[in-house]
Amino acid sequence: QVQLVESGGGLVQAGGSLRLACTASGSILSTATMGWYRQAPGKQRELVASITSGGSTNYADSVKGRFTISRGNAENTVYLQMNSLKPEDTAVYYCNADIQRLRTLVWYNYWGQGTQVTVSS
Repeated sequence: QVQLVESGGGLVQAGGSLRLACTASGSILSTATMGWYRQAPGKQRELVASITSGGSTNYADSVKGRFTISRGNAENTVYLQMNSLKPEDTAVYYCNADIQRLRTLVWYNYWGQGTQVTVSS
């Protein structure tokens, strides 16, 4: 069994900052790319940022220069530092990871349960 657990969401005023964290746990041999997606009401889920196991990053144009994705010292942890938040950043943020299972050695893609980020104007 593998779980992704997010934390750090909440309510913040425009211009403020939040830091999201996601930790993968369970029967894990290795973790490759980890990322953050978001879904606003009535919209499709979209990629916010991703980071490979080697540290290469990718950002949506809408968050470049404001958000920073990083991995923790523990391989199975990923963070999203969000600065200069705007009301349009309001969404449920989901953690995503490519994980190799310990016993089977098979790679699967997993999602967290989501954490709400609300930015007030």
